[in-house]
Amino acid sequence: MTTKIHCPCGSDSTYEDCCKPYHSNVQVAATAEILMRSRYCAFVLQHYPYLIETHHANYRDGLSINDLSQGAELTRWLGLEVINFEPQDELATATVTFKAWFYHDGEIDAIYEKSQFVREDAKWFYTTGEQFNADLPKRNDPCICHSGKKFKACCMKLTG
Repeated sequence: MTTKIHCPCGSDSTYEDCCKPYHSNVQVAATAEILMRSRYCAFVLQHYPYLIETHHANYRDGLSINDLSQGAELTRWLGLEVINFEPQDELATATVTFKAWFYHDGEIDAIYEKSQFVREDAKWFYTTGEQFNADLPKRNDPCICHSGKKFKACCMKLTG
């Protein structure tokens, strides 16, 4: 009997029913937001070939699986927060703004980015992103891992 895990992308579905079909090339992401969520899930599960495949070839700048895996065993992904999704140009381009929270080297931080996506041959690809600084939640804010607890009673404890 296999245990079905909750999908790391933040959906209410299991991984089997959510991001696995994208990672297995059984399905293609219908929107840039779905692609971004599946890419986050791929980071969590260390499925680096998918990250390379969904990164537009013109923007990879030599990016490799080795680059993506550097320090991965020391990083714990905590949660994803999609802030905004904007389809543009008759669905040929889109932006997704998100915070991907993680714990690394005794600190909590986030990749806070407005990502650019382009659609070619009915497939979405990540191109570039504008980075921002993320402020940690306040003590009584909901936790970034979506546990339903307050930040102080959950992930804030990771920092000692």
